[in-house]
This record gives sequence, C-alpha cells and structure tokens, in this order.
Amino acid sequence: MRTTTIGCGYLGTTHAACMAELGYDVLGLEVDPAKLELLRQGIAPVYEPGLSEMLARHVESGRLRFTDSYEEAGQFGEIHFLCLGTPQARDGLGADTSQVEYAVTHLAPHLTGSAILVGKSTVPVGTAERMADILDFLTPEGVESDLAWNPEFLREAHAVDDTLRPDRIVFGVRSETTEKRLREFFAPVIDHGMPVVVTDYATAELVKVTANSFLATKISFINAVAEVCEAAGADVVALADAIGYDDRIGRKMLGSGVGFGGGCLPKDLRAFQHRAGELGVDHLMTLLGQVDAINQHQRDRALQIAKAMIGGRLLGARIAVWGAAFKPGTDDVRDSPALTIAGQLHLRGAKVTIHDPKAGATAVEMFPTMGYADDPVEACRDADLVLHMTEWPVFREVDIDAVSAVVARKQLLDGRNILDLNAWRAAGWTARGLGRH
Repeated sequence: MRTTTIGCGYLGTTHAACMAELGYDVLGLEVDPAKLELLRQGIAPVYEPGLSEMLARHVESGRLRFTDSYEEAGQFGEIHFLCLGTPQARDGLGADTSQVEYAVTHLAPHLTGSAILVGKSTVPVGTAERMADILDFLTPEGVESDLAWNPEFLREAHAVDDTLRPDRIVFGVRSETTEKRLREFFAPVIDHGMPVVVTDYATAELVKVTANSFLATKISFINAVAEVCEAAGADVVALADAIGYDDRIGRKMLGSGVGFGGGCLPKDLRAFQHRAGELGVDHLMTLLGQVDAINQHQRDRALQIAKAMIGGRLLGARIAVWGAAFKPGTDDVRDSPALTIAGQLHLRGAKVTIHDPKAGATAVEMFPTMGYADDPVEACRDADLVLHMTEWPVFREVDIDAVSAVVARKQLLDGRNILDLNAWRAAGWTARGLGRH
C-alpha cells in the first residue's frame, strides 16, 4: 500500500520517516515552503533522536518524497494519515481543529480508488464524526472512502521508537473492512505482539486526551505534595520513590519540580477541560482546572524562591539558567517551564544567560534579548544564582569545581530535583530543590 502523511511537523515528519522504514512508499504533504524545502533535502525541521538519519536515508532512496499538492497526494495514496496541528485556540481553552478540517476538505475531492483517511491528530471528542461527514460529502462519485482515528502516543525524545514499537495501537473505526485494512497496514508493528484496541470514533478521540490529562494530574499531584514536604521538612524525591513501588501508582511521571510543558500536555489538558464544559461535565472541568493551576503555580514558586535566594531584588542580578527545552532530548520550547521562568526573570530586570544542548536556537527565536552560552560552565560566569530547569544529562555530569570557579555567588536552585545537592553543598554551595530539604 502507498501512503501519504498530511502535515509534516513534529508528528508528521516522524510518522512519514517511520512508515518508510517499515517498507512503504510514502508521500508527505507540507504546505509551508521553508519546511517543505528542508524535507526535500532530507533535513528534519525538528530535533528528535534518530529522526534526521532515518529521514535522510529514505529521501535519498526515493522511498520518501514530499509535495505541497493535495491533488498529487490524493492520486498517490491508498491510506492517508492526518498529522495536523491542533493548537490551543486564541480565544479560549479549546483546540483549534481548522488545520484538520482544511486537510479533509482539500484532500477528499482528489481521492481515487478505495481510500482511507486516518486521523492521528489530538482532537476534541466529536471531531472525527464531523470529519467523516465532510469526507462522505466531498468524495467523488464512484470512489469508496472511509475515515478512521488512530491516535498517536509519542513522547518527545522517544518518538521514533514509540512509532515503530508502540505500547498499544488504537483504531477508531465504523466498518470491519477499514479495520481489516488497517491491521494489514500495521502488520509489521502488530506482529511484534503489540496490543490492538478497536473501538468507535469517540472513544479513540478520548483515549489520547484522557491519557495526557492523567499524566498531567500525576505531575501536579506530586508537585502539590512537594509543597507539603517542604513545609514539613520531608523529602519529596524519597517519598515518590516509596509510593512508586506500588504497582497501582508506578514511579513514572512522579518527578517533582517546576512542572510540565511542551506542545501536548498543556493544550490537551485545556482542550479536554473545555470540551467537558461544552458537554456539561463541570466536575471534570474543576479537576483539570486545578491540575493546570498547580502546574502554573510551580513556575511562580520557582520565581519566588529564586528572588529570595538573591536577596529579594532581581534588577541587575546575574542568573544562569540550565535548560530551555521543556524536557531533555528535544529542541521544543513550547510552553517550556525553563524558558518561561527565564523570560520572567529577564523581564523583571535580571541578566539571564541560558545554556541548552539542543534548544538554544529555538529559544533565541522566542527570546532574542536574553543571553546564551555554548556550554553550562560559561553560562554561569559571574552568576549570582544557577537555576537547573531542564534535566539534560550534561547538567548532572558538570564539574562542580569548574562552575565554582566562575560564579559570583555559590547558589543553586534545582528545579528538577535530580542533582546531588549534598555534593554541591560539600563544595560550599547553598543548594535548594522544590520539596526537598
């Protein structure tokens, strides 16, 4: 089967390259001219471990091509994957699904043969049913088409592996014929023992936002507990280790600190909250609203602690920030706690210098007036305070003596609670975490 990927951002580029890796002939559709030119050269528009090499290899072989023509895509593919962005709407908490609707509207008239559109974008429940109606209306007479929903569960920095070896596959379908064709298409993945959940559109749509909202809830829960730990003189990291041994809870996503960010969890949480309100499920709105509020509060806590550590006056203070990406392994700075905190310090008069191993360039685009350094030690030169905000391995491995030699004051705030504070204290530093003593 020949397949297309409609929309080649982070999700689409990864999906297209991985489908080529599985042996399919793939045509990616991207309407942004600059991004399209990069893709045609085999250059990934985002940083993701392993993606650049895979993309370049399959572009060179001819198995993976890119276009900006919906007509060409419609004539080429039998299965079309919709990988469009659904950002938070500018006028509220809901998701903006206009890119998905545009793609269905413009692709459907060009379909040939027997075609399936497969939504992978994270959308509010009810979107798939609406897209199916548009598809049915615009598909040319005599052409068989159907729509399915196959939500993605990618973790940034692990996206290639999550695509080729997912922990589950979900098919939201309305016909057994479509289910059979999707099982045939994904056979190289399913044959490795991956569980398959077959359900309706609404359930498939809800799986992704429910999963992300639950993960967000775990993070905000442990961060709320961290504040109790700090007040009581307890250690939230040891506490998380202890409760993590309970297999009903698990240790994953119980890392306390400045909270979650990125392009998925925050906007999916808010979109789910918004849709729940539209459906009249107000108690879920209240829960998710508190999860979001706790997450935002963590950023404010870090700012207040940083301000207190330098004597209550930010104007003119020199602050080093380790990290700009919302998590390690990516150059994504969307809704990044690290960059948000750095930006707030900068706006309040501090002289901020950032180092991030991969996200420096994307951070400069958002905050060009802040300072940037090529290595973590240089970022700390003459600093009154060092903030650890993204848990890249390089920051755990940094030479404490080298940092001590260049700072103005030996003060550290570990916003991710993974540094060895005792080692820093032994070197004469005042070192703090969030929820640790």
